[in-house]
Amino acid sequence: MRRNRLLVITLALGLTLACAPAYAKTPKPTLAQIAAAKKSESEKRVAANAAVAKLAAANQTLRTLTSQADKARALYQQAQKELVVAVGISKVAALHAQQTSAAVGAAHRVIGKLATNAYIMGGGLTDIEPLLSATGPQDLADRLSTLSTLGSNNSTALDRYRAAEKVALVAKQQADAAKVAAQKASDKVAAAKEVADAARTAQQNEVTKLQAVQDQLMKELASAKRVRTTLEQQRQLALLEEAQAARAAQTPGQKKIWPDLGFKGRSSIRTTVAQRLTAVAFAKKQVLAGKPYVWGAQGPNSYDCSGLVYAAFKAAGLDWPNWDRLNAALYSTYTHHVSLGELQPGDLLFYSYNGTIANIHHMSIYAGGGMVWEARSTKTGLRYSDMYSVNGLMPFGGRV
Repeated sequence: MRRNRLLVITLALGLTLACAPAYAKTPKPTLAQIAAAKKSESEKRVAANAAVAKLAAANQTLRTLTSQADKARALYQQAQKELVVAVGISKVAALHAQQTSAAVGAAHRVIGKLATNAYIMGGGLTDIEPLLSATGPQDLADRLSTLSTLGSNNSTALDRYRAAEKVALVAKQQADAAKVAAQKASDKVAAAKEVADAARTAQQNEVTKLQAVQDQLMKELASAKRVRTTLEQQRQLALLEEAQAARAAQTPGQKKIWPDLGFKGRSSIRTTVAQRLTAVAFAKKQVLAGKPYVWGAQGPNSYDCSGLVYAAFKAAGLDWPNWDRLNAALYSTYTHHVSLGELQPGDLLFYSYNGTIANIHHMSIYAGGGMVWEARSTKTGLRYSDMYSVNGLMPFGGRV
């Protein structure tokens, strides 16, 4: 579509861009309006440059938050690994403590049996009572004088009991420490997850904020540029169409229908039947509303011939870059050509004062039944007309 915009300027001297004759001075965008639009665009550009600095700062903040989030996630994953290890150690230590405790119990039972045997073999109950009532290996050691009546086997049992009790004590301490470590690891995982979630949320908020700034910046720049280029384009079209309209009015010998010289348009069609009928309905509404003809206008309050076509198909759902504001001559090359016998409502008709594309000076929208909706001139305005009421009909229609 941008190429077509450039064609408007490149073909300015060669293409006919006017509609039917009109002699009254007609409104068009002034140089002052265009200057004001340029000033507005310049101001938007200054604001955009200021926004660039904000975007850079936002990007830096985003990078920082992303780094923090990555580190937090890494710490969280490490804490999870530490928790798995701590839980494993705790389970092993607990099992070890259980096993050593069982060994202590077994050793204590052996001593009890030996003491019982000694009593049966003639020892006194008072001799073995300290063994049976001892609360631990140290207490038992303090009462070793009692063992003189038990023999060497009993001393061995006591040594085993003492060793088992020491191992059990260490195992219990290890199990308790492992349990505390597992709880700390679990707390560390929870804290790391909270930090990671907060970092991720901050990161997402910054992304959303950055996207909003970018969207607003693009919207404002596009709007300002669109206003400026539209005014410049409308003024160019209006000036060229005025000049060509005057020339068409002074050209004698125009035919009702020109012979087919084999002009070709697009190879494809961009619209559906429903869209073309929507364009027809839009044009009809503007005509019935009695809106005036104004050079270079494309609505909503006034139109010229190509402006009515542009607005009608834009209302049907076409927009830039698939649809753009051109002139009658360019629209003839930018549509799919059909013969006059194949016309359907919504097809475009073109009028030239010498049968060439370059000198097309008017266009209309086919309504069906040999009639068209058109923006004819400043004198007659928008109207419903016979398709042959303007001389110089080209021998083809253009299907958008």
